[in-house]
Parts: sequence; structure tokens; C-alpha cells
Amino acid sequence: MTKQEIVAQLTEKKMTEVLELIEDAESGDLEELELVQGIGLLADEQLNQEVLRLLEELGVTITYLSGDDLDEEEED
Repeated sequence: MTKQEIVAQLTEKKMTEVLELIEDAESGDLEELELVQGIGLLADEQLNQEVLRLLEELGVTITYLSGDDLDEEEED
């Protein structure tokens, strides 16, 4: 899926926060994204994979957190 196709689908579904993530990645304002492993960013699995792939292509490092990682962060 091309960037234009991804953006078109996100626009159609009114997913403005995800579009902003892509814009931030393009401008260099987003360098790392932390996601809970197994949950992802979007409910649509295919679109989720395509968005994550695009973000990585734009230079974003994606870090997957486990439930244990979240527990440790809450304790800090």
C-alpha cells in the first residue's frame, strides 16, 4: 500500500491523530513510538501494519512494551 493510499484510508475514516503521527514523522518531530505489544495502533490489522511500516520507513523507531513494562512505568 502506498503512502497516498494509507493517507486516503485514514482520512476517510477520520483518523486525524494517526495522520498527525505521520505528519510528525515526516517533519522529524516523531522519532520513537511506544506501543503495547499485541494491541498495536489501530483496530484494523491490515491498516495498522501498513501505518507502522510507513512510520518505520519515515525513520520512526517502534518500541513494543509488554504488560510488565507498563507495570514498571506506573511504579516509577
